[in-house]
Amino acid sequence: METKPKDSTNIDATNLDTESIIKKTVEDNLTSLYKLQLIYSKIDKIRVIRGELPLEVRDLEDACSGINIRIDKFKDMINDFQAQIEEKQQIMKKANALILRYKEQLENIKNNREFEALTKEIDYQNLEIQLSEKKIKEFNIKITEKQEEIGNLENEYNIFKQELEQKETELNTIIAETKKEETLLLDKIKQLEESIEPRLVNAFMRIRNSMRNGLSVVKIERDACAGCFSKISPQRQLDIRMHKKIIVCEFCGRILVDDEIASISEDLLKDIL
Repeated sequence: METKPKDSTNIDATNLDTESIIKKTVEDNLTSLYKLQLIYSKIDKIRVIRGELPLEVRDLEDACSGINIRIDKFKDMINDFQAQIEEKQQIMKKANALILRYKEQLENIKNNREFEALTKEIDYQNLEIQLSEKKIKEFNIKITEKQEEIGNLENEYNIFKQELEQKETELNTIIAETKKEETLLLDKIKQLEESIEPRLVNAFMRIRNSMRNGLSVVKIERDACAGCFSKISPQRQLDIRMHKKIIVCEFCGRILVDDEIASISEDLLKDIL
């Protein structure tokens, strides 16, 4: 029985189709990833416009909050001093009443021992009054000091509050001006991420979060990685242009694309960039 030879032409065609599909898939992924990078970079620029304002606002809020806490603490101390003053005033009132009673008793004493005992009690109550007066004076001085500190803190608070309101106004103005654009870009990111394999999105975000400039996907510029500026060999550049697989920079780990992918991505996003 004669066996028919396999058709090599069909095998070659099948292999070619498979390579084309793989290449197309890689190209789509690279294009989507670079589009994602372009949009994130646009958002980064928008947020740079805000500069240090969000941090300044937060610092001023913390400063105002800290001052209020200190003011409340001083007010509590003043209330405590006033309570102690009232306590000392009650002691003085009680001592004066006792002195009056002892003086009345002095008029009816019968012997020297009673006289000495009453005299000692009067002296003791006078001493209580003197000590209470001294404490009241000390508490009043402390109250005055705390009131002055509260006054200084309130002045400091008003300065910070005025600066905070100014910074908040600036920040809200910038946010209002860029909110619509940022929302549009974030919606576009969500759409893009849904069309990309989750593992690639995760890899993209992992790289982005590890880079100070937020660049995960970069072009080849002047035969070098546009992220870390390390030279890329001619053979590796050729592999990148072939679009057969996703290639990362050997030095910084960023995903590399050629001018063709970059150009296609930029054209697709020209309406929002």
